[in-house]
Amino acid sequence: MSPPPADLSGATPSERPWRDAILVLCATIVTVALSAHFQVNEALYAATRRVEALQLDEWPVGMVVLLLGLMWLSWRRYRHVERELERRTRAEARISTMLAQNRELAQENLRILDVEHKRLARELHDELGQAVNAIKLDAFSIQESAGHDPQMCLQGAQAIVRATDHIHSAITDMIGRLRPVGLDELGLIAAVEHCIDQWRQRLPHTRFCLDASGALDGLPEPLNLTAYRLIQEGLTNIYKHADAKNVRIALERIHTPATEADELRLSVTDDGRGMRPTVGEARFGLMGMRERVEMIGGTFVLQSLPNQGLQFEARLPAAAVS
Repeated sequence: MSPPPADLSGATPSERPWRDAILVLCATIVTVALSAHFQVNEALYAATRRVEALQLDEWPVGMVVLLLGLMWLSWRRYRHVERELERRTRAEARISTMLAQNRELAQENLRILDVEHKRLARELHDELGQAVNAIKLDAFSIQESAGHDPQMCLQGAQAIVRATDHIHSAITDMIGRLRPVGLDELGLIAAVEHCIDQWRQRLPHTRFCLDASGALDGLPEPLNLTAYRLIQEGLTNIYKHADAKNVRIALERIHTPATEADELRLSVTDDGRGMRPTVGEARFGLMGMRERVEMIGGTFVLQSLPNQGLQFEARLPAAAVS
């Protein structure tokens, strides 16, 4: 954001009021000196003696009060404009920071997509391609034997079964990365439990606890997917950075008929290394989580201190998501 422009004399906005005040003071001194030299007040008094009933000689006191009042109003107006400019400057700085973070997040998302595309292409070529070629070779061997060698046919059939199982496993793994397993068929809780079971295998020394309450069935698909991705990203961050011994995941749906409020509250808490808040704002994973929450009108709160663990809470409006 560019600095405020200076005027033609080179003075900054903060210097111009003092310059104007000095000009007014100088003009006042010059006016008083000229009035004293030419005896303006005496001449004015002599000219108005004939209309004494109008009390024109009392008007200067009222004019002084009016002048002081206008000066006070001008000062208040100036302070009000100054505060508005400060608020606008802070808002523009926040917007600039958010735009820069959004650009960085978009670039990171594109990078992750490119990496995932390359990974899927490599797996399709290396895993599935080789397995399909193996099936083709085994099928050719069975075809060439024409059923005259039962042992060769049996071995070829067993090799085809193993290759088919390998293809099925690879495809299942790819589908799991593209779409949470069981989220559509079994619901949010079952998908989260399956995700936690996978992390228990990777982190055998970490204790995971899932607390779920409220009517969590029948939630809209965008809300289910957002909640699942938040938990998935939170557990990934714990795996990479936290070195935690205990992790607690809480899911709660709160419906208040009086205010017609319906929201899903999600929190992930660990007792790991923690971090400074400024570092948390710079991590792409946490930035992406905040972006996901705000896209559906929710709020995201992060609390962490070094060596005191980390907790994030997301409040997602269930009624507003379709």
